[in-house]
Amino acid sequence: MHKGHDAENQAAIFLNRNKLRLLAKNYRCRFGEIDLIMQDGDTLVFIEVRMRNSERYGGAAASITPGKQAKLIQTARHYLAQQDCDMPCRFDAILISGNNKIEWVQNAFDAT
Repeated sequence: MHKGHDAENQAAIFLNRNKLRLLAKNYRCRFGEIDLIMQDGDTLVFIEVRMRNSERYGGAAASITPGKQAKLIQTARHYLAQQDCDMPCRFDAILISGNNKIEWVQNAFDAT
């Protein structure tokens, strides 16, 4: 349990250093959960944080399946409706390897 929260905290610090502003952490609704919601200039960024100790089975990136993406999109739409927000949006991924190497994938997938 702690590893997931530690990874999210590590990702939030990394992104903050890259000029993104944290708006929400662990946003939950009936559709799912979004790890981090941040603002990058005039763009709202929904961020999935994945940590994997091994690249076996495709590593962290492969764990963001089409099903997971669909849940993230539904959850993001819920957030946007709740906030009455019409900012441009994107979905990013923060991938953390076992040696704590961070890979930031911007526009990791489309909401179409």
